[in-house]
Amino acid sequence: MGISIWQLLIILAIVLVLFGAKRLRNVGSDLGGAIKGFKSAVKDEEEKKDDTKQASVENKTDDKDGNVFDAKAEQKTPENKDKA
Repeated sequence: MGISIWQLLIILAIVLVLFGAKRLRNVGSDLGGAIKGFKSAVKDEEEKKDDTKQASVENKTDDKDGNVFDAKAEQKTPENKDKA
């Protein structure tokens, strides 16, 4: 029940008659450009995520020992001064 090669050729001939070879070529190149742009955008987004993840790892590790430093900054208030 699949489409045979002859049926595909007939459909292709009808499409060529209706749209013309030049317009089909333009549509094909536009479609190819859109796919290429989509792939490059996805690749850039993945690289951006990797760079962000790498930067956060680099901020937490010491260059010499690979130790992780996790610090919490607090503002000094009169209540905190009494505790220290």
